[in-house]
Amino acid sequence: MKFWIRRIVFYLVTLWAAISLNFLLPRILPGDPVAIMLGKLRRGGRQLSQETVDAVTALLGGDKGSSLWEQYLAYWGRMLHGDLGVSSTRYPTPVGELIGQALPWTVTLVGAATIISFVLGIIGGAWVGWFRGTWVDQFVPVTTFLQSVPYFWLALVLVAVFSVQLGMLPIIGAYDVFEYPSGPEWSLPFFGSVFVHALLPAATIVISSVGGWLLGMRNMMVQTMAEDYVLTAEAKGLRPSRIRSAYAARNASIPSLAGFGIALGFVVAGSIVTEQVFSYPGIGKLMIQAVQGLDYALMQGVFLVITLTVLAANFLIDLLYGFIDPRVRRNG
Repeated sequence: MKFWIRRIVFYLVTLWAAISLNFLLPRILPGDPVAIMLGKLRRGGRQLSQETVDAVTALLGGDKGSSLWEQYLAYWGRMLHGDLGVSSTRYPTPVGELIGQALPWTVTLVGAATIISFVLGIIGGAWVGWFRGTWVDQFVPVTTFLQSVPYFWLALVLVAVFSVQLGMLPIIGAYDVFEYPSGPEWSLPFFGSVFVHALLPAATIVISSVGGWLLGMRNMMVQTMAEDYVLTAEAKGLRPSRIRSAYAARNASIPSLAGFGIALGFVVAGSIVTEQVFSYPGIGKLMIQAVQGLDYALMQGVFLVITLTVLAANFLIDLLYGFIDPRVRRNG
């Protein structure tokens, strides 16, 4: 019970610190973020309501008539009500609505690619570690080399080969906008279009990340196979397949769970470069648009969602890790 309480308190304090930092960032930036954002909102002769001006002022800290503490409490009140402000680059669309539109695309694409990469890396690493010293060890330098290749370069190579040269796969977008001009719909042909458009971005993420999982699992597998309980299982005459799966691979994969939790947390952040290359409408592309357009409200909203997701994923993996490995509960 002490372990669980300590972990919960730690993540609550971390959450408070992250949200407080998100509150302070626009207030310590040089210049006046409120004036910049209101100026962008008034472009083209737009008329802003007093409610919009007050919301932007409260969000970015331009209310000179109230203390920092009052602004901080007001900020927390808006956050708890789900009010993240209005985007200046896509006025008058609320930030929460933009994030809600981009989030499913990123979670589906990057989440599925991360899980596939993890599973392939763990299975491949266990196999390579079991047959260490043989020809299968050549998979390690190959996958490590692919991991060292820059994301954008690998994405451009895949586009050049499979889209430009062979014409097999689409280049940009999450679905065929000409076939579905009204937007996403719940139909089998639409999901087929989404699947085809996600193949190249997903392949880029998987190819670029599977090497790390494979190398880590291979090294842990080699280390685990030298443990006494594995040698005892071999001396008892158990089948090699059972020793590999139930004794060696099962225990060797435990340390990878921590890295997998971090990777899942950053799924919401998306693969910024990949989404930009393929013009995929996810959180990563939304973040780039916010930074380029100096959309402070959108930047704050995206950073907040990413922070919450990373903390939640790490919290769940931390609890799972403590449940799987009793040593963590005793020493944590």
